[in-house]
Amino acid sequence: MTFPPPTPGQARILWAALTGLALALILALLIGTVWGLGQVLNTLAPVLWPIAVAGIIAYLLDPVVDMMERRHVPRPRAILCVFALAVLIVGGVAASVVPHLVRETGDLVSNVPAYSTRLQERVEVWVNNPPTLVRRFFDPVKTSLTGTNAPPAGTSGASTTEARPASPLSTIDWSALLGGDSAKSAAEWLTKALGRAAKWLFGQFNLVASFFGVIAGLALVPVYAFYLLLEKRGIQSNWPDYLPVSKSGFKDELVFVLRSINDYLIVFFRGQVLVATCDGILYGFGFLAIGLPYALLLGALAVPLTMIPFLGAIVTCATAVVLAVIQYGDWLHPALVLGVFGIVQSVEGLVIQPKIIGDRVGLHPLTIIIAVMAGTTLLGGLLGGILAIPLTAALRVLMFRYVWKH
Repeated sequence: MTFPPPTPGQARILWAALTGLALALILALLIGTVWGLGQVLNTLAPVLWPIAVAGIIAYLLDPVVDMMERRHVPRPRAILCVFALAVLIVGGVAASVVPHLVRETGDLVSNVPAYSTRLQERVEVWVNNPPTLVRRFFDPVKTSLTGTNAPPAGTSGASTTEARPASPLSTIDWSALLGGDSAKSAAEWLTKALGRAAKWLFGQFNLVASFFGVIAGLALVPVYAFYLLLEKRGIQSNWPDYLPVSKSGFKDELVFVLRSINDYLIVFFRGQVLVATCDGILYGFGFLAIGLPYALLLGALAVPLTMIPFLGAIVTCATAVVLAVIQYGDWLHPALVLGVFGIVQSVEGLVIQPKIIGDRVGLHPLTIIIAVMAGTTLLGGLLGGILAIPLTAALRVLMFRYVWKH
């Protein structure tokens, strides 16, 4: 039994259905690949972390090793000298900063219950006794709702004026105006939100710390970094030979794409680590200058956090503002925190980032924000946020190479 060929309308419907099915399969493959990548990273983290850290260290130290080699120092000796210098610097910083960080961390952990209670009290006081600017904003609303300006029946305007207190703003029941128990509810919600944010933040650091806590991995990091630096030229020239692809135009294309992606990775990790370190130092000194408690701890936390563009700076600033509110209970110190945040971001955007990274990553700020949010959701937490930018840059290479040619 034979079927007649489809009509032009039926053919269009069939092709549309096949196209939709193909697009759905491609989307499912992409989602499955990303999910599988996250699972692989989670499973092989104890093995991959030492190699990844060694690679980042090699990216950071390679320019110094190359500079010493250009001065006729043998490369193995140059690597050992750079390692010794790095150990001295890190050891000096650790000896001078780590005791303060340990003390501040213990003090903060012990004071969390008291700080939560104090934050709730501050919010209740501010809601019931808002600043003059907020009162002036709500006065027209209060007047329109209650009609306090209208004189009561049977009285004259003059007698009303004489009976009115000198400051009508002080007679407003702000708690009733804002909804009765809203102050207490808002304070309780803010306290719970603060606790959840702190739990998430410390959970991310505990996750990363657990990976780096593997003794064998830590011992292998300098070994991996040494051999990556020592065999740099051999790796650069011979790594295409290890690709499981026969010599062809496809292999040449694959080598070009992988080299382009590697260039983005070098720029990001080498640049972003330096930028984040500068940001952490500036935040620490800035918060210390305005008298904020736990300034060194905030500066140290800002280094790994600000490796995630935008999101890390916002988390650092929000944490500092909450601490200023709890500690001082005024508007001046939170404003000073915002001032430090603005100064650091301006210095980063105008001086640090253009000098270190420039526009070599080539991603729009909105693209970076979307990539960070997607990375933290799909790949998981702090690690996903850090990997989101280089992965997006790699995707940009592929899109410009094969999709947006024209």
